[in-house]
Amino acid sequence: MNKNFNIQTILIAPLDWGLGHATRCIPIIKALLNNGFTVFIAVSGKQKILLQKEFPNISFIELKGYNISYSKTKSLLPLKIIAQIPKILLAIRYENNWLKKIINQYNIDLVISDNRYGLHHKNIPCVFITHQLTIKMPFLWLEKIAQKINYYYTNKFSSCWIPDVKEAKNIAGVLSHPKKLPKVPVHYIGIISRFNKQDSLPIKFDYCIILSGPEPQRTILEEKILVEINNINATILLVRGKPESNRNFYTAKNITIQNHIPNNELNIAIQQSNFIICRSGYTTVMELLSLNKKAILIPTPGQTEQEYLAKKLMQQQWCYSIKQENFSLQNAINKANNFSYFLPDLTNHSLESNVIALIKNNLQAI
Repeated sequence: MNKNFNIQTILIAPLDWGLGHATRCIPIIKALLNNGFTVFIAVSGKQKILLQKEFPNISFIELKGYNISYSKTKSLLPLKIIAQIPKILLAIRYENNWLKKIINQYNIDLVISDNRYGLHHKNIPCVFITHQLTIKMPFLWLEKIAQKINYYYTNKFSSCWIPDVKEAKNIAGVLSHPKKLPKVPVHYIGIISRFNKQDSLPIKFDYCIILSGPEPQRTILEEKILVEINNINATILLVRGKPESNRNFYTAKNITIQNHIPNNELNIAIQQSNFIICRSGYTTVMELLSLNKKAILIPTPGQTEQEYLAKKLMQQQWCYSIKQENFSLQNAINKANNFSYFLPDLTNHSLESNVIALIKNNLQAI
């Protein structure tokens, strides 16, 4: 690769497992646009719908997702994922071949891949974004195998960007701070959040419930909540996390249900709520901690990463956590109100300067 590579046109591509990978790309895309780069977004499905609403003037390139399906029961999820490994490997090979064509067609100078393993190229710099250098698995021997595979693909990139702080007081713990790092340069780029804290906003909701993540677990949790929600004596906003839906709900006056709300409205809604009830997805956790909001986390059953994060953050008293199988909305509210929160002082103000500095220093920093 040419050490004097001039980066002007950037392709950014988030993974399609839930909306978190897409939403955490939003502040990175904004940073790129603010600094005069031409940006193409490679995505499909509901992630594309979400990002098109945020960036209506950006050019999108269709890139099919991994389309991983999840089981309804926690115990079967590892087997379900293992059974889909051939499909994942085919998707990785497909996107690598796809990238070779796209680079020439759109004159791409830099690729930023959020957890898409196939988007590397030998002739241009390609960045891999992940917070999971350690992939939590049900068994230690399986975890070691997963890390070897993870590093095999990560080392094909020019560098790895980790959305966390380097210090001991971090969010992801062993996920982002393993004993052994990949061979490629690793940069901790700080906390990523779409949202900016505003201290003057009045409280409007007692609870803001944000649903997200893969099906069928998103719907299973939603159904548990809808059974109880009209009987809760509190003001509640429920955001379903379904930007493609037009479904209407008839609820009590103290309940508001939205299929999806844009970034700026969600930012305000979260800050106008006393508590946030949501999954323990990493992107969501980063955003809530950056806003110093009290959260009730419900990890997706069988997603070991979310289960690890929820347990770790509850032990640090940064969040309250409850398992989905034991979830009752009223019970969770009661316990969270009696939980002692010690929220950290985390900011994301350095994200743009960190990312732009890495890009402008070209290959020496990437």
